[in-house]
Amino acid sequence: MSRSLKKGPYVDEKLLKKVMNAIKTGERKPIKTWARACTITPEMVGMTFSVHNGKDFLPVYVDENMVGHKMGEFSPTRKFISHGGKMAKEQKKAK
Repeated sequence: MSRSLKKGPYVDEKLLKKVMNAIKTGERKPIKTWARACTITPEMVGMTFSVHNGKDFLPVYVDENMVGHKMGEFSPTRKFISHGGKMAKEQKKAK
């Protein structure tokens, strides 16, 4: 379910302040954030964020296709290893 149009997109105030400060100073260092629910705005395009996934921070470079999406969408919280079983072992040997 999306957020009400009357309220507008959720953008973390602290994060927005850090973005504006980085734009003003021209700083290119990644901005560290835990705000996974924060919506990406046009001001954030071209910046790199370190988004927390529950264990560590993953770098996310924001381009214009990401505007309107959430920060957490680009920092996966689960790591897929592989499915096990006899058939998977046989396929691995064949390669």
